[in-house]
This record gives sequence, structure tokens and C-alpha cells, in this order.
Amino acid sequence: MRKLLPLLLLFAFACKRQDYNADLLVKNAIVYTVDKNFAIADAFVIKGGKIIAVGKGDSLESVYKARQVLDAGGKAVYPGFMDDHSHFYGYGLSLQEVSLENTKSWSEIVDSVQAFAKRSSDGWIIGRGWDQNKWAGRQFPNKAKLDSLFPVRPVVLTRIDGHAVIANQAALNLAGIKPGQTITGGQIMTVNGKLTGILVDNAVGILTRKIPEPTEQITDTALVQAQRNCFADGLTTVSDCGLPYTMVTTIAELQHKGLLKMRLYVMLADRQENYDYLFKRGVFKTPGLNVRGFKMYADGALGSRGACLLKPYDDQKNWNGFLLSSQQHFEEIAKKVAEKGFQLCTHAIGDSANRVILKVYASVLKGKNDHRWRIEHAQVVAPEDLHYFGDYSIIPSVQPTHATSDMHWAVTRLGEKRLKSAYAYKKLLEQNGWAPLGTDFPVENINPIYTFYAAVVRKDLQGNPDGGFQMGNALTREQALRGMTIWAAKGNFEENEKGSIEPGKYADFVILDKDIMKIKGPELPGVKVLYTYVNGEKVYEKK
Repeated sequence: MRKLLPLLLLFAFACKRQDYNADLLVKNAIVYTVDKNFAIADAFVIKGGKIIAVGKGDSLESVYKARQVLDAGGKAVYPGFMDDHSHFYGYGLSLQEVSLENTKSWSEIVDSVQAFAKRSSDGWIIGRGWDQNKWAGRQFPNKAKLDSLFPVRPVVLTRIDGHAVIANQAALNLAGIKPGQTITGGQIMTVNGKLTGILVDNAVGILTRKIPEPTEQITDTALVQAQRNCFADGLTTVSDCGLPYTMVTTIAELQHKGLLKMRLYVMLADRQENYDYLFKRGVFKTPGLNVRGFKMYADGALGSRGACLLKPYDDQKNWNGFLLSSQQHFEEIAKKVAEKGFQLCTHAIGDSANRVILKVYASVLKGKNDHRWRIEHAQVVAPEDLHYFGDYSIIPSVQPTHATSDMHWAVTRLGEKRLKSAYAYKKLLEQNGWAPLGTDFPVENINPIYTFYAAVVRKDLQGNPDGGFQMGNALTREQALRGMTIWAAKGNFEENEKGSIEPGKYADFVILDKDIMKIKGPELPGVKVLYTYVNGEKVYEKK
């Protein structure tokens, strides 16, 4: 009998295990499924990292016995939020550099750099986040103060949009940059024949190529820290726009080790080695990583006057900005990518850049299609060019917080008339009936609730302006939520595996402390994430 006892216990334990037919039951919730009917449920069931049933709590509890039960306490549950245009890796690196966001003067920036230099005494000083449009006078700074404080140690500080830097003379010397030097698609600024330290767009690359590559430890730390902050804001998938192919292996290895649970859609940068890699290998697809597209840059940014406009800037006569590559280059890449069957995504800010890329796309796509080629940002589009999006199934990938960040100064760049056709998210969405949303972080805050707020209310975090900014292009709450979930997934060819709470899809979801579909607009920026789940696993809980 003594010998039989362990066998009986093992048999009993096995029977007990067989009682469970699910891993997690979420109940007592307001579940915004974001399915095709925008149905609302109150419970769903998860097994093996996927959703297996959605419906009424009582009905589901009668069928499923889950190992764990999560009582949501009547809170709203949404599909995991997705950011369809970000710089996830770059954001992670910036967390280890000098943070210059929200600085209100050049002197404040210099103080921040000095404080960082005391904490980190070796190597290049790298920083990011300054925006001269937030300072009195709104003028680009000069490097003189950096030269006096750091005569030997190189300093490079990137503007908030990533399209301009200010560098000290030590850094410029290492890059061999001299007054009078020119480059296509960029600017090396001088005053009275002397370098100011400001480099714009393609000129930035001359310098940044001299910065030592991050170590493996720095890279891994950047990705993990970025993930931590994104999970805390309810993001479960991000699109990282413009990485080198070498990062694909790095990301895949961290995911395989279980250190990186964030799902990523990666666009490779417009470089020959990246085309060679993906054309030879084909689509790289795992549950956590999807690499099937390329990112081109048509022009720069409006804030640094690199956006390419049809007519001159209102605040700089005889200056239209510039394209970052020739039209021939855009045409060649578009044909090549189309032949190989990959997605093409192109940054275009100004109305001239948008027109060039829309026409290039049209010449290759030749009518409606399901290739889902994208224009990233589409900030200033001439009204007569909007039809290209619908006629050729071109997807506008937009970032609503760009509108509410830029609105305070964009009129000085564009003038009143041109501004009216800028940040036209509703009109862009109407061309195909859908549009993915993102933030472009770290250009903007990573918080997707701010995206929702900016899309729907069209105000900044201080509640300005009264009545909202160009409200004719505000999105409805349903459109905004779809843009952050199912439409973002569709923009990545992933709508059959994520983006909604439906059977068969990954169990990625978020629970908020307030219902963003019902609360008043001014309350939206204060909404907090209570839980974030990826693959049915809790990856964040508010303490």
C-alpha cells in the first residue's frame, strides 16, 4: 500500500490538472473588443498566450475553468495599444544621454550638459530634446559656450525632431566639417564665415558617423529600459522606423532570452546593405518581431525648416526646404521594393515632399492595391493631392501630438492659408477609411493616451487652445482607438493576430483606471494604466 500511495497521489494530481482548460479569465470588465462591430463584452478567456473566448462572464465561467481569474472591478479593458511610428531603440539610447526635453532656454541646456559631464566624465557627450521654438526669440543657438566649456571633449545635442544638431568645435573637427562645406539635402550653418555648430538633415550624418557605436551592454540596456517605460504606458507593440539590419538579430536574441517581450514591427533604413539583407533573406517574422518594410526620408522637419514646401517658408523668404535625396533615388527604390514585394514607408512632411512621393508611389502601384505603402507623417499635404491616398491605397501614418505640439509656431512657418490644410488627419483618414496612429517618440511623449487626447480634443496638455485646434480634422473616439489598435495592426499586416480582443489573437491588453471612451476630454491626459498584459502575461502593474 505504501508503494501505491505515491502513484495514487500522482494520479489525483494529474486529474486535478486536467480540470483546468484555460490559463486566465478576465471578468467584470468593460471590454472594448475593437472588432469590426466595435462590440463591448464583459469577459474573455486566455490559453497559451491567445484569446480563446470573448463574451459574458457568467457564460464563460460555466465553460472554462482558468488557473487564474482577474476581476477587473468594472474597469475598461482595451486591446494592447500600438504605436505605429516610433524610434524605440533611439528612445532607449536617449534615456542614457543628456535629457533636454522641456528646456526653456539655451542657458538651461548648457547647465544640463555641464551636470551630465560631471556624472559621466569620459567620451562623447550626447544629448537630445532641445527645441528653439520653446525659447524666447525662437532662434537656433550658437556653439560658442560649448566651445569654452568643452574645448577637447566632443558634444553633440540633437534637436527634438532628430533632424538637426548643435555640436561643439571638438566634434566638428573630428568630423572634418569646415565653413563653406555643402551637402545635398542638408545644411552646415555659418554666420560671418564661422560655423555656428548647427547641422541640419544630411549634414548631421557627416558628424554622427564619427560617434562610436554603442556597446552591446548599452544597446541591450536601451531596449529593456524603453520596454519598461512603454509597458507602463500600455504599449504592447511598437513600430521602430529606420533601423540597420544588424539590430534585427539583437532584438530577436533578446526576445528569445525572454528579456524583451515588447512586440516590434521594424522598418529598415534606406541603405544598400539593408536592402541586400532583406531581399536575400525575405520577410523576418516571429511572434514578437516582424521585419518586412523599408523607411525612406523625403525631406526634413518643419521645426528646423528642412521640410520641403511648394512655396517658400513664411518666416524665411526664398527658402523652400529641400528633398533629402533625388527623385531618381526615390523612383529606383520604389521600383525595387515593389518588385521584391516589400512594404515601403516614406517620411514626408512638406507639401512638396508629399507630392513627390505620392506621384512616385502612384507610378509604381498603378491603382488600388493591398501593398499598404505608407506616407509617414503627411503633415502638410496640398488639398489637390489628397486623392492620391485613396486612388492608390496609400496609407497616411500620422501622429496626432505633432499637431498639438507644432500648432503654437507652425503658422509662422506656413502662414494661415497653408496651415489650414496641415495636420488634416480626418481628411487623410477618409481617403481609405482607416489610418494608423503613432507618436514618433522620442520626438513626442511615448504615452498613447496623449495620442488619443490630441486626436479627439486637439488641445495641448495645458488645455489650449479654447475650442481645439482645427477641429474639423478631429477624429472620433472610436476612430482614435482603432488607430491605436486594429488599424495600427493593419498598417503592419498584423490585423489577423493582434489589434483587437477576439478569439485566436494574441492576449495583449491593457486596463485603465478610467474609461477613455466615456470621460470628459479634459480628464483624458490624467488617465493611468493599471495593468498591461502581453501574451497573457502581466508585464506591468501600477503600484
